[in-house]
Amino acid sequence: MSVAKIKLNAVSEVKDFVNEANKCDYDVDVSYNRVVIDGKSLVGVMSIDLTHTLTVTYHEDDHHFTKVIAKYAV
Repeated sequence: MSVAKIKLNAVSEVKDFVNEANKCDYDVDVSYNRVVIDGKSLVGVMSIDLTHTLTVTYHEDDHHFTKVIAKYAV
């Protein structure tokens, strides 16, 4: 399991993140405070307050996905 802190600043970044998460064959969770959202759900990720730092938890050590989220790292 890997954890990263990210910040998504635009709708295009949210779309890119969700598209990449959908390519993963394991769970990707996005959380803020006590709310946990499926990272593969565009509507779910858009419903989170994007002005804050988000925590991404993905359940496999995937170097490709790690590179993808590195561009949003805080």
